[in-house]
Amino acid sequence: MSSEQTPTPENSGPRPRRLTYAALLAALEGLALVVGGVWILVLGFTGHPDDRQQAVTGGITLVVLALLPLLAARGLLGCRSWSRGPAVITQLMALPVAYNLLQADSMAIPGGIALAVVAVASLVLLVNPETTRALGIRGPGNSGATEK
Repeated sequence: MSSEQTPTPENSGPRPRRLTYAALLAALEGLALVVGGVWILVLGFTGHPDDRQQAVTGGITLVVLALLPLLAARGLLGCRSWSRGPAVITQLMALPVAYNLLQADSMAIPGGIALAVVAVASLVLLVNPETTRALGIRGPGNSGATEK
């Protein structure tokens, strides 16, 4: 790709810490999805699941879903403006999952608390003005051209 095709942020200074933290949290979520998916796959093949096909399908689904936060994390680390959308979508999808885990009467409650904290913290980091500037994202109606 040429430099014309990849827009660079106006602020080409060092990456803000908030952006790095948001990328790390997205990568952590992606890694957790991969681990969960592989775990379900292994149990589906080696254990005695009620439905082997459902276990395999669930494991593969989790591994594929892990691509969204992992790609978003890579883009955030590279200060790519496109990466904020997938990162925000990942966090918005995590909130209902966290809520459902919190409604369970089991060991899932601590997982729900952790997921909710990570999702809310990531959203706060992603919508922060410093992060937005570092990614080169302008607000609505702000095309970058100054009118006099």
